[in-house]
Amino acid sequence: MSKFDYASLIVDIPDYPEPGVVFKDITPMMADPQGFSAVIDELAEHFLGRGINKVVGAEARGFLVGAPVAYRLGAGFVPARKPGKLPREVLSQSYALEYGTDEIQIHKDAINPGDKVLIVDDLVATGGTSVACAQLVERAGGTIEGFAFALELAFLDPRTVIGDHFDQEIFSLVTVE
Repeated sequence: MSKFDYASLIVDIPDYPEPGVVFKDITPMMADPQGFSAVIDELAEHFLGRGINKVVGAEARGFLVGAPVAYRLGAGFVPARKPGKLPREVLSQSYALEYGTDEIQIHKDAINPGDKVLIVDDLVATGGTSVACAQLVERAGGTIEGFAFALELAFLDPRTVIGDHFDQEIFSLVTVE
């Protein structure tokens, strides 16, 4: 059970970005000083003491959550970016979207063999981005220690998608059924 009432700071936006979709806006939670602190603290505290030395966060809002979680864990932060955004040699991983595919990249030297890595994002919907990030980590020689999210859209079944590839813990602060 979460220590903070995160759900009170998540705003439902009906029919966004298209009719029939209820968008879960977490920006009020991030704008609230106590809410933002609680998100970072609780995600980090859950994984303290596990030897995590790198946190990977996906562009763009995964940076907002992942970087401060890395700081709290005493770990480095690795940004997973869209193609063309990183200036040096990269590893790339494509993944499925609802309508098509996308790609994510990390610097080739961002993860070292033996690194213990936590995948962090603000929200997990289908799980595709998280799986792609974790696949990049493994290709670089790192070990996935877990997945951490502020919000999980459970009705899209991301745990099955992630679980089809990885058996590490998935920890979410708020779950929407």
